[in-house]
Amino acid sequence: MQPKAPDVSFLDRYHGDVFQPLYTADVTVTGGAAVHARASGVARSSDGELDVTLRLPAALGGSGGGTNPEQLFAAGFAACLHGALMLLAERSRIAIPDASVKARVVFGRDPADGQFTLVAEVRIALPGVPRPVAEALVRHTERLCPYAKMAKQGIDCTVCLES
Repeated sequence: MQPKAPDVSFLDRYHGDVFQPLYTADVTVTGGAAVHARASGVARSSDGELDVTLRLPAALGGSGGGTNPEQLFAAGFAACLHGALMLLAERSRIAIPDASVKARVVFGRDPADGQFTLVAEVRIALPGVPRPVAEALVRHTERLCPYAKMAKQGIDCTVCLES
């Protein structure tokens, strides 16, 4: 059974004075090794839908055998962009049955502070769509997708110690 897409009215602009939450994802990571200062252990969502083993990738000297934060971020980024793309295409009555979104997230050293940072690249394929139409669709998708906005504008973030 195909999932039902949100009504295109979901794209109507919000006119409020404060952030309006629509959905909250809660994920907790526990366990794992700390010797390599990289995520390991298990990541579980509060609703039980996400339950994955985190492991240091073989490319960083680990044994692999699980996913890692960069893969999870790339999956979320690609999925969010793909969803926004599909919604905008539906609204514009543009058929994109073979559309794909590939997100590449690279973990590396940050020359600004000597620590670590991420770099992302997203490639959208729209076979069969005329180039000018595809470019406009991608431009509007980038403006709609919260992951793309976060990557370009930053994100409000609070890190605190629970008591």
